[in-house]
Amino acid sequence: MSTRTAVQGKAAHPLPLLTRWKTAWDGCNVPQIELADGFTRWLVISRACVFTMTIISGMLGLLIAAEQATRGAGSVNWFFGFLAIIGIILAHASNNLLNDYMDVRQGVDTEDYPRAQYSTHPILGGLTTPNGLLKAAGLLTFIDFLIMLYLYTQVGAMVLVFAVLGFVLSFFYTNVLKRAGLGELTAFVVWGPLMTGGTAYVALNGMPLTTEIWALTLPYGLVVASVLVGKHIDKIEPDTKVGVRSVPVILGEERSKLLNKAIFILFYVIIVALVVLNYTGPGVLLTFLALPYLRRSWQKYSEPKPKKAPEGWTVWPLWFVGWAMHFNRKAGGYFTLGLLVNIGWHYISTLL
Repeated sequence: MSTRTAVQGKAAHPLPLLTRWKTAWDGCNVPQIELADGFTRWLVISRACVFTMTIISGMLGLLIAAEQATRGAGSVNWFFGFLAIIGIILAHASNNLLNDYMDVRQGVDTEDYPRAQYSTHPILGGLTTPNGLLKAAGLLTFIDFLIMLYLYTQVGAMVLVFAVLGFVLSFFYTNVLKRAGLGELTAFVVWGPLMTGGTAYVALNGMPLTTEIWALTLPYGLVVASVLVGKHIDKIEPDTKVGVRSVPVILGEERSKLLNKAIFILFYVIIVALVVLNYTGPGVLLTFLALPYLRRSWQKYSEPKPKKAPEGWTVWPLWFVGWAMHFNRKAGGYFTLGLLVNIGWHYISTLL
């Protein structure tokens, strides 16, 4: 029975509304989604569970701008910064919808492909139609265009550069970049220099970005790339069958797991270097509080994938991506907190 048919029934969903939303946000899926409300369904359709990466990238950009402003880099426009964050979230959602549409159209997403197994597929699972997916993506893109146009008139032409680069990389991700082993690098560029740097640029009212700001965009971009590496490790076999030559397909599972371990280490190397070079304050060393989460992820990357999903694991058959995200969320969260500490300490010290 399709979701569309089942939803005509009057049965209530077993989960309370807020629990439903949280489940979709945390785990990419909701049990008995055919009984769920429309908002829950669109959280699943848009893969809102990965929006945390975009939110963190944007917040880092805004806080990097705020910290650099305390160092004489200009003034911060918080409204512009938050508007940019809304824009990149909408862009991420639109890109997810278009990726699912294109992957079905090109025969990549099928009933036995991981995308349709770890979460209800928008089209294959009957949550919406191809036309519905395109309409939703078009609406989000239109709103994004209006935000871009407004920020362009208020901040400057570089807004267009950041937006167009992000659009081009996202548009060619599924058809070209992912298939040519460049998807992981694209994620690093988009969630690092483009999203974080672009938000910082807007929040600083169009002031040229300094070396310090560009450098500060790198650490979190790396751990976002690690999520893509993990996801593509999980999909080595099906990706090979459909001709997607991701980095893990090229390197193989074991070397790709080593690559992610190297990325985890490089994150901390860059964080320490940023503090030593005085590009940022010592508050960002709070990222070391994420080490227990790294240790757990490291352990899972040192072991074979289990034969079946552990109890409570919501994104099976994906495995390694979940542990990359396990570290990603904490590392990004503590990085954000560290920048807030730096900013707060500046204002406290001026009162002492």
